[in-house]
Amino acid sequence: MNQSDSDESAYHRSPSMDSKEYRAAPGTFRRYSSLYGGATSSSFFGLHTNPGPKASKSEYTSPKGSKYVVFYLDLSFIFLLELKRCNVTQNCLQCLKYLMFMFNLLLWLGGCAVLAVGIWLAVTQGNFATLSTSVPFLSAANLLIGTGSVVVLVGFLGCVGAIKENKCLLLSFFIVLLIIFVMELIGGILFCVYRNQIDTYARKDLKEGLWLFETDGNIGLTNAWSIIQTDFGCCGVSNYTDWFEAFNSTQVPDSCCQEYSVNCGLHSPETWWKDACYEKVKLWLQDNLVALGIFALCTALVQLLALTFALTMYCNVVKTDTYYS
Repeated sequence: MNQSDSDESAYHRSPSMDSKEYRAAPGTFRRYSSLYGGATSSSFFGLHTNPGPKASKSEYTSPKGSKYVVFYLDLSFIFLLELKRCNVTQNCLQCLKYLMFMFNLLLWLGGCAVLAVGIWLAVTQGNFATLSTSVPFLSAANLLIGTGSVVVLVGFLGCVGAIKENKCLLLSFFIVLLIIFVMELIGGILFCVYRNQIDTYARKDLKEGLWLFETDGNIGLTNAWSIIQTDFGCCGVSNYTDWFEAFNSTQVPDSCCQEYSVNCGLHSPETWWKDACYEKVKLWLQDNLVALGIFALCTALVQLLALTFALTMYCNVVKTDTYYS
């Protein structure tokens, strides 16, 4: 008799979900308990809800308000899970913010260095490394200045936009970088499609540039051809006879000589380089094609990651402004 009373009092303190006094809304307990892998007939937070045979036969009443306590515990646990998830998300966004800031800061510093070198070449060397007559502004100095200016602009937008979480700067960074990426993609496709036409046009344009060698105002072209012929051990675009047409005589620049000496290009043709500079440069590019491909692939991957990070930060800033407005 005492044992039965103790059993009943125990179940009185932990009422069964099958009790008649339990009047939770249909599906309420099932919906919240399923979040934790439990079932209505097994256990809830480690407490057994299926009473023994003695308790099922006895009649008892659940404590008043117990169902509200269970419901409150469920909601509190869900709230804690959501709060933890929000904290993890916020930490990831903060990490993304500072990573983007550091990357764009390094990009901005590199752009400043490239721009400084380009300005120095333009001031001290003029149009250094100019080989094309149809595009005279396409020199090493102008290319460095143009590239450095674009990199400085992109780095500034990304750096300030990330640290200030400014949606206008982030959107501008995304648009400018997207335009650059699309232009690079279109340029690569056009080069692959019209490669033969570009090859023919480049040969013709370079031969026309030989006529401007050592003329007034073309110090950049003169220096470029001297460096190429000396470093690659070649002479002329197709062969050394290209210089005969340019000079209108049987002579070549002194940089065509295998052993340099003053006016060595006026005599002793057996000492001149016989290889074509155009083919030498193409062969050098083909030998380094893997390195160039890896560089291009890494550049494209970095640009795509920067676009993704910028768009993620922009959407988060817009969502935050909308929530607090």
